[in-house]
Amino acid sequence: MKITSISALTLLLLAVAALAGAPSPDDQARFLAGLPVRNSALAPFSRDAAYVEHATFLDKAWAAKEHRSLAPISAWAEATGANFHHSAAPLYYMFSGPDFLYARTFFPDASTYILCGTEPVGAVPDITRIPPQQLAASLGDLRQSMATMLSYHYFITKEMRVNLQRDELGGTLPILYVFLARLGCTVRDVAFIGNPAPGVRVTFRGPGGRTQTLFYFKVDLSNGSSSGFLKWCASQGPGNSLLKAASYLLSSDTFSATRRFLLDESRTIVQDDSGIPLRAFDDRYSLRLYGKYVGPKEIFDQYYQRDLMDAYERKNEGPLAFGFGYWVQPSRAVLIVAEKK
Repeated sequence: MKITSISALTLLLLAVAALAGAPSPDDQARFLAGLPVRNSALAPFSRDAAYVEHATFLDKAWAAKEHRSLAPISAWAEATGANFHHSAAPLYYMFSGPDFLYARTFFPDASTYILCGTEPVGAVPDITRIPPQQLAASLGDLRQSMATMLSYHYFITKEMRVNLQRDELGGTLPILYVFLARLGCTVRDVAFIGNPAPGVRVTFRGPGGRTQTLFYFKVDLSNGSSSGFLKWCASQGPGNSLLKAASYLLSSDTFSATRRFLLDESRTIVQDDSGIPLRAFDDRYSLRLYGKYVGPKEIFDQYYQRDLMDAYERKNEGPLAFGFGYWVQPSRAVLIVAEKK
């Protein structure tokens, strides 16, 4: 029986992988991120043409993202003397999905990152056991699931949900792996957990050598569904919060418990106008407004805030050099820093 070239390649890669042993979580993260995986069972797979295409795409997309967003955000935080930027307090990032990218960029020194969304947790199986053709398709789906975030500043939930349920690299964990590796972090340990909600805990070492923890939970943050999760969050202690492209859900009474938790437990809240509405901030907070408020995009017209427009007209801390939230253009981006007095 004749062995096709694909079958021969499959047998060869599996044989090499078996000799090298199962790849570590960090090897898998680097591989998915398109980064070198020398001295790993994944090294032979990285020479496949489909993988070279994957790595080339991510190299270009990451360089553009770094130039347009990540470097300007870090420079802005340093220039403004933002206290939260080097805070070790836990970070609460509600409605985040797998967006570790902005969590880490705004809060690089957080001891613990707590992300959540309605997207599934997923998993990363032993990549060496995925047949090459299937792996190529899975890597393509992974790129597609990250495309909007890498080009803009947010995930489109409906599109991402389709991509994240397609194959072996489904769920949020593969995306978290990519962002961790590309941000220079080393994955040390990964554990799936069921309390206070289905989730995953990733222990990693940052570029500075300090060990930090990332949680992602699949959770409904509406009233009546979020009480156990919010109670667990409160047990982590007061922290900082990030809200971005949050669909204006916190303007609704349906999410009043989550809104109240953030206002009670946050030292600093960094957000765009889709987060907590201006009217909900009480005298415990002082606010600094950056960028320019032009109102929400047409799909969210009903969430226009006249009081926020007035506040921007009275006092504006200055323009932004990066887009944020739903606005790609820096000239339209809103960034609100609310600090507890």
